[in-house]
Formats: sequence, C-alpha cells, structure tokens
Amino acid sequence: MLANKPVWAELPVLPAKELVPLVQRLEAAGVEGVWAPQIFGAPFTTLAAAAAVTTRIKLGTGIALAFTRSPLETACSAIDLDHISDGRTVLGLGSSAQSQIEGSFGMTYGKPLAHMREVVAQVRAVVEEGHSGELGQLDGEYTTLDLSHFRLIRPARRSAIPIYLPAIFEKACEQAGAIADGLLGHPLWTTNWIRNKVSTHLQLSLDNAGRKRSELDLNLMMFTVINDNRAEAINDARANIAFYTQSPQYLRYFEAIGFGKEAKAIQAAFAAQDYVAMAKSCPDEMVTAITILGSADDVRSQVVERMEFADSFTPVVPQFGIEPDKAAQYRQRIADLFYP
Repeated sequence: MLANKPVWAELPVLPAKELVPLVQRLEAAGVEGVWAPQIFGAPFTTLAAAAAVTTRIKLGTGIALAFTRSPLETACSAIDLDHISDGRTVLGLGSSAQSQIEGSFGMTYGKPLAHMREVVAQVRAVVEEGHSGELGQLDGEYTTLDLSHFRLIRPARRSAIPIYLPAIFEKACEQAGAIADGLLGHPLWTTNWIRNKVSTHLQLSLDNAGRKRSELDLNLMMFTVINDNRAEAINDARANIAFYTQSPQYLRYFEAIGFGKEAKAIQAAFAAQDYVAMAKSCPDEMVTAITILGSADDVRSQVVERMEFADSFTPVVPQFGIEPDKAAQYRQRIADLFYP
C-alpha cells in the first residue's frame, strides 16, 4: 500500500552542521521532499540552506503563515527560493489560529477562507507576471498591492509554483480542492475524520470545480512516535497534542471527534499558563486517536489505514515536549521504517 506513495520529511531549524547532513541523507534515501514549518520565523531561510546542498529533493514551506506578511513578500520569497533550488519550491500557505495572527503577530486575520483566496490569487499573479511590469494594482479586501512601478529583475524560474493549503475543517478542505495544487492534511486529523469528512468534502469541491482527483495531491502529515514501549510513546506525544489543542478556534473539531471536554480543560490551563495542567488534561485516548504510535509494525499498519485516502504522507516527530536527543532517535526510527 505504501510502496508507491511518496514520503516527505519535516526539516526542523538546526545548526548548519546538523541540518546539512540531515537533508543530504534524506535526499540520498529517496525522500520526495521536506517541509519546513513556520513555528515562529518564516521557513524560507531553512529551505534556502537546504537548497544549496541538495539537487533533487522538493522544498516545501509546511507551512508559511499567509497573513503575517505582504503577499508580495511571500511571492518574492518563493520566487527566490525557486531560483536557488532550480525549481524545487512548494509553497504551503496556512492561516494558523486567529489568536496567534492577531495577538502574537499583530496582523489582520479576518475571514480566513476569503483572506486565503485573496493571498493565493495575488501570489500567483506576482509569480506569473511580476517580471512584466504590467500587473498594475491588485485590489483586495485585505491587501491592495499597487504594482504599477514594480518589476522583478527577471522572470520567475517557473510561471507557476505549486501551492498547498492545509486544513482541519471541512470548508478548508473544499477550498484546497477548488484552488490549490495540494492539500496538506493537519496532523491533528484522526483516521475517522479523514474517512468521514476529508475524503467526502474534498471530492465534492473537486467535482464542483470540474477538476480530476489526480490534479491534487493529498499529503497527510501525521505525528509519529515509534517505540515498542507504548506507554512511553504516549507520554512522549502527550505535551505535543496538548499544545496543538490550545486554540479555542479548534474546539469545534475536538468536540466532533469526541474530546470537547478535554479540549476545554486544556484551553483553560493554557489561558492560565499552566503547562503541567495542559498535559494532565490530555488523556491517553486523545493522544492515541491523533498520534500514530507504538511498535514499528503497529505504526506501519496505522499509516497504511490512513493512506487509503491519500497520495503522499509526512510522518513527523512531535515538536513539543520531547528532548532534542530523543526527538533525533524518533526521526531515525521514522527513517528506518519509511524512507526508501
């Protein structure tokens, strides 16, 4: 089931002496691409470093926050990365949580679906026509770009850079099906959510847009903890699930998958900045519903089940609550199991 499914990896921010050999090993292993997430800083820097020491592997922003910078800057950053990498850029754009965008970054969130459509359209216009000097003014509800006197020094490496949109809710899946080249599945998704919600709404949007299923790549990003000691695996994943539950914006999702009460407790603990209570409020059942974990055989069987509905996948080590040395061990176990 997984033999013909491309596998991606997550590329964390690391010192050059660690990042360079890591991304070169991933390329040598036949990994399709790497996603660099935006936890805080924009992911283009990490990917540019990776581009300079590789020749084949795809380089994806997974994801770049779409509302924290001008669409022009986002487009130009993607264009620069595509030049550096000789056409290997994949632009993942996400809305994130309203509290993060408006609170931490101090930027406008608005209506995320409408805002994202506007960003995607403006980014694509700059990539395709930014060298022509003929873009004029791109009017938007959230950003208006006066490009009357703007001109790229040279055309973009490609007239179109693939854009992937992440999703957690049904409407975001539909938007990806309508306007994106790929859908990057949220690592909070459960198998049942993918089966009952994602596949249905994605196909609906493709049909409405007159698109074939083959025109969109569904890449499932999955928190993955490979450990024969199941109890230890659960404990290692717990803080990460609690962290990703903190946003009230996601409460409706957790209610839908049966963990609304737990999510409310975690969000209350986060509001009080009680991180110990956050983890304690996240039960084993919640961790195991979301995280792919257990022995290598257990993990493989769970991934195979989820991949019935997807085209490619990205097993990732939880980002929060694991010491760096242990995270490196988990990354190696993922490599041993999944990288060709």
